[in-house]
Amino acid sequence: MDIYQVILYLNNSLLVICTLIGILKYKVFRNTEKWYVYYIIFLFLIEATGRISINLFNAKDLNFLFPYYVSGDFLILGILFIRKLALRWYWYIPVVILAGFFLLDTGIIGNEIKKVISNIVVICFAGYALLMEIKNTKIDDRFMAVDSLIFLYYGLSVFLFFLLRQLADFGREEAGMIWSINNILCSFLYISIIYTFLKLKK
Repeated sequence: MDIYQVILYLNNSLLVICTLIGILKYKVFRNTEKWYVYYIIFLFLIEATGRISINLFNAKDLNFLFPYYVSGDFLILGILFIRKLALRWYWYIPVVILAGFFLLDTGIIGNEIKKVISNIVVICFAGYALLMEIKNTKIDDRFMAVDSLIFLYYGLSVFLFFLLRQLADFGREEAGMIWSINNILCSFLYISIIYTFLKLKK
């Protein structure tokens, strides 16, 4: 679990750096690209709220944050890729409806399943954006590396979720090691965002 904590602290540090660079260089982003900054700021706020809840208010768990995380994460990335792919306006309708569904506690499906559904939709958006970027269409490829890591990170999260469900006899330590793999890829995602943010020019 020490390795897990080290990777987690590394993730948080990279997230803070991403957020600061994104805010400082906000003016150099195009309108669609600004949604990458909103995405990072949202993740930072969720992480900061979690840390404050634990350290300041002695919260026992952070389950209350999970619906907001899943819903907001999905909504921001959904809007990002709809705008980036120049899709029709009606694509916003299912994205907003799904985001609202993820936020509500309907009792139909659990938060973990909602996260899997959210990730699968994000994978589809990111995969399609990558195909369009590879084909050199009108879509700008300044964030191609970031889109690639988003595709890989969310795909791996889904894979690990199903892996842990199948291997229910895994202990806490083994599960922590497996999720460390996910967090390592998350670190690469943040690094790719930092690199992309730094090299952007007007």
